[in-house]
Amino acid sequence: MSIPYTPQTPAGTPTCYRHPDRPTYVSCARCQRPVCPECMRSAAVGHQCVDCVAHSTQDVRPIRTAARGVGRAGQPLITYGLIAVNVVMYVVQMTSKPLERELVLWAPGVAGGEFYRLITSAFMHYGILHLLFNMWALYVIGPPLEAWLGRLRFGGLYGLSALGGSVLVYLLAPIGAATAGASGAIFGLFGATLVLAKRLNFDMKWLVAIIVANLVLTFTVPSISWQGHIGGLITGSLIAAVFAYAPRERRNLVQGGACAAVLVVFGALIYWRTAELIGQYGALITG
Repeated sequence: MSIPYTPQTPAGTPTCYRHPDRPTYVSCARCQRPVCPECMRSAAVGHQCVDCVAHSTQDVRPIRTAARGVGRAGQPLITYGLIAVNVVMYVVQMTSKPLERELVLWAPGVAGGEFYRLITSAFMHYGILHLLFNMWALYVIGPPLEAWLGRLRFGGLYGLSALGGSVLVYLLAPIGAATAGASGAIFGLFGATLVLAKRLNFDMKWLVAIIVANLVLTFTVPSISWQGHIGGLITGSLIAAVFAYAPRERRNLVQGGACAAVLVVFGALIYWRTAELIGQYGALITG
């Protein structure tokens, strides 16, 4: 008489928390419980179990605007638009060196009234590798953030992070330095992703490692503007914290007010630095 053989799960093998008879080596990115394919759901980072998906949807409703964030076709429109603008500006920059000198961040030019440099410098790059590194980072980190926040908030976050980096460069960098690049904005997106991931209870050790590695490079490579990176990182983290933790009943008011307040602070710092430079260098700047 033949006896049917039933495979046994080896002792110590993890099994799905909802189906104990199913061995699995995949864990939920949020609660770390083992999940089988039937119980896992794709998330912005890794996979989550069905319970965590339901819980996070309830918890983060104030900041999840995915349908508006990625457009009708499911595409991160703002992210791709920013990449396109940076690439176009690089092509223009390569064809006109005088234009490059007019658009990069140069403190005497800003103090002389060319405040647009604080923004345009975030779309200029020194070399193709500089451009490719920043655009690759934007391509990887931008879509999940745009899906979480929505187009308007994501665009505001990017712009404020870029401006925050430029303002700190204007305040602390040597007066003769010419600075360019989207790195301030990119660091702002790094910081924002970390803040939102903590709000969603995601495991983001990989992002912490990336930020730490980039900060090490920032402070060890002489040609890198640490002011731009730190300014963007701080600004992006603060704005994301407001977006993530604003009270639901006054969400739009708190988020909009915080963004406006940051702009006012930036304006005050720019005014103060400009007056200081004019007081020190006078006609060399205004003339």
